[in-house]
Amino acid sequence: MTVWVKTQNQTFLISKFNPKLMEGYRKNVAMVVLNDKQDILICRRKGTENWQFPQGGIDENELIEDAMYRELYEEVGLKKEDVSIVGKTNREIKYDIPKTIRSRVLGGKYKGQLQTWFLLRLEEKNSSINLDHDPSPEFDKFDWVSYWFPLSKIVDFKKEAYREALNELRKFL
Repeated sequence: MTVWVKTQNQTFLISKFNPKLMEGYRKNVAMVVLNDKQDILICRRKGTENWQFPQGGIDENELIEDAMYRELYEEVGLKKEDVSIVGKTNREIKYDIPKTIRSRVLGGKYKGQLQTWFLLRLEEKNSSINLDHDPSPEFDKFDWVSYWFPLSKIVDFKKEAYREALNELRKFL
């Protein structure tokens, strides 16, 4: 469980998970981006057939919304002014990385991720996705798909977290 604390223009996420149980989990933000047709952005990880939403880690002492905007820009080239926040999850959603692949994922440092999800809407029809913005891009392809379609493309170990997030965010559609 998490609690959102808002002070002036800053929003902080305070985790209510038992800290001992959450050791080894990386704090993360994930973004579901809507276009004007109500389709959502999904991206393919470079050199694989694995698809996912833009997402990334929260740096130490970084505000959660700052992390979201930073990751959105790094991964798909969208700036803060390109999107509006429609909603976000009320709690962090956890997934575990299978033990058989942990050594190859996130440098082998984490057993999973704790994600705060944002539903974003593109402000301009012509906002363009740029997967090559970062010197070492994570994605090599993107597509706009129907709301529930990503569940058919996501790797199995993330599927339940995606289902939970989409279920919670759909109230904002």
